[in-house]
Amino acid sequence: MEFRIERSALTEAVSWAARVLPVRSPVPVLGGLLLDTEAGAGDEAGAGRLRISGLDYEASARIDGEAEVLRPGKVLVMGRRLLDICKVLPDGPVACAVEGSRFTVSGDGARFGLSVLPLDDYPALPPLPQVRGAVDAELFAVAVADVAVAAGRDDTLPALTGIRLGLDGDTMTLAATDRYRFAVRTVPWKAAAPGESADVLVSARRLTEIARSLGRSGLVSVALDAGSAGFEHAGMRTTVRLLEGRLPRHEKLFAMEDPAVAAVDRARLTEAVKRVSVVADGDSPVQMTFSRADASVLLRAGYEDDVASQRLPAALEGAEELTVAFNPAYLADALAAFTGPSLRLQLLGAGQRALITDGEGPDGTPTDGEGPGTHRHLLMSVRPQLV
Repeated sequence: MEFRIERSALTEAVSWAARVLPVRSPVPVLGGLLLDTEAGAGDEAGAGRLRISGLDYEASARIDGEAEVLRPGKVLVMGRRLLDICKVLPDGPVACAVEGSRFTVSGDGARFGLSVLPLDDYPALPPLPQVRGAVDAELFAVAVADVAVAAGRDDTLPALTGIRLGLDGDTMTLAATDRYRFAVRTVPWKAAAPGESADVLVSARRLTEIARSLGRSGLVSVALDAGSAGFEHAGMRTTVRLLEGRLPRHEKLFAMEDPAVAAVDRARLTEAVKRVSVVADGDSPVQMTFSRADASVLLRAGYEDDVASQRLPAALEGAEELTVAFNPAYLADALAAFTGPSLRLQLLGAGQRALITDGEGPDGTPTDGEGPGTHRHLLMSVRPQLV
């Protein structure tokens, strides 16, 4: 094997494929990246393809790119070591070749050698499952980030560390919960066949990495089978094993019976929560008192002499006054996931559910938080502790 490629292109490809490599593994070859080259066809002398692949027990990644291929072939080398080398190579063209039992990488006077791992011991890359349709790459990345903040971090409850990926007609639904909050985002998508539907659970950490890495333009192909999910975009292909179990259904939780409804400026509320939270130690909540008569909300946090407060304009319907309180970190995470000018809060009272949605749709009209493209975040209000 022998090929030449720009240092930036090689570094980007190696970095993308190395994401799935295990930090530690009892099987040494699983720390390897497989480099596979093919020469170009026809009159394109030297032109060709470089494919870099990596996998562990939970996920796989494969990326295709162009390279000047002088001798086609395959080689397996330690992936993280190759990535470290790529990061310190001088800018410009890089020459790579297999020389006996060594893989060499050189450019602009710098030269590195890597030992070669046995190809026969390397497992085959899992195939991409059946493609079910495609979703806009930017919408997908934003939606995954919006709901991932609500996913659990406790590996003893693996189902709660996942993101539900639901496909129904022309709508994709993503949802996550850690039992104290529940985020749901819907986006339009293009089904590969009429009546396409699915309901699976994917690791929130893995899906976040995938969505971030696939780029922000074009369409992402979504593939699913009984045990894995696959995503493909612009020469990049990755698979991840599905989690077992199911998340609680959100429909009943999100059905609010006769709530009070508050409307408030998103940016000002976000800044106010950050401001008063500096005195909210430990489990100390941020308390919000909405007043219809004053058309305002008073935010307070802290105890005794260490307190902070700020009043903001806010409209309240369905009650004259209402007080709720939230974990400040959970509230900040929820607010940060919204981008519209205003927020709509459906409130049942202290110690009960509160549903946050965008106050306006993309066209500036009021929204009820339903339909494709919507984002909803449910929080449990705690009992106010301020006097």
